[in-house]
Amino acid sequence: MTAGNVSTPRDQLGLQGEQLAERFLRSRGCRVIARRFRTAAGELDLVVREGATLVFVEVKTQSDRTLLDPCERVTRGKQRRLGRAARSFVARHRCENLPCRFDVVSVVIDDSGATSIEHHPDAFSPPAWS
Repeated sequence: MTAGNVSTPRDQLGLQGEQLAERFLRSRGCRVIARRFRTAAGELDLVVREGATLVFVEVKTQSDRTLLDPCERVTRGKQRRLGRAARSFVARHRCENLPCRFDVVSVVIDDSGATSIEHHPDAFSPPAWS
């Protein structure tokens, strides 16, 4: 999803959440390597470097704090797809020797526009990820 093809309010909310998550991670010293990296297996919302560690970030944006916990919204199937997409990224960018982890960033944007961001480092390890 790029700014040019955001078609629904849900898409707009998701894009806004990814932008806020990126700004949040940058403010904590992370360097953004890729945004919305697409593979046949799926899409990585953000790929950042935190020191020597390559971090694959799944951004979960919602407008209601009462919804399911963001980490629980990353199902086993989604974890599998993210793992395959991450393997594609690592192979394409030849960074097999870097330590990697999978984070979730939760962004809540309420009706008034107020935002809340929570970072969940090392939120999961995809099945068969070594």
